[in-house]
Amino acid sequence: MQFDQQRQQMVEHLQRQGIRDHAVLQAMGSVPRELFVSKKSRSRSYNDSPLPIGYGQTISQPLIVAVMAAALERTASDRVLEIGTGSGYAAAVLAQLAAEVHSVERLSDLADQAKVHLQQAGIRNVGVHIGDGTLGWPAHAPFDAIVVAAGGPKVPTALVDQLCAGGRLVMPVGKDR
Repeated sequence: MQFDQQRQQMVEHLQRQGIRDHAVLQAMGSVPRELFVSKKSRSRSYNDSPLPIGYGQTISQPLIVAVMAAALERTASDRVLEIGTGSGYAAAVLAQLAAEVHSVERLSDLADQAKVHLQQAGIRNVGVHIGDGTLGWPAHAPFDAIVVAAGGPKVPTALVDQLCAGGRLVMPVGKDR
């Protein structure tokens, strides 16, 4: 019950921050973020801040997940590629918004943890893969949308090549990302 109330407060916060995409807000309100953070961080699950997930990595703050999901302009029939699985939280949110999600994580321990988190959350339409995210995931390409959690100096050509015609790619790009 405690987390349900906090999740609702997070969604209200996201609305106040300008998130207007109803489907994104509904997805954010349906994914139990507490399953995707460490036990030590559980009490802060719904704070609008990144939290450590181990291996020098963090779970993105909810506002960033919501902004990126909304920017994808995805549809329920889309196939989405996510680069940077982390704990699996953003993939779980995307799974509520798209037909199929493939997520690539470079750290095998994080990928394994994400698979467990997704299973605990009852998410069945996400495939977690271990690999170099700059190469995308050609085995399941093309994708309607691609989202990259970490920024880079430029968009990798391999990702552009894996987009469907008219596909969308969201990624922080530049030196000061």
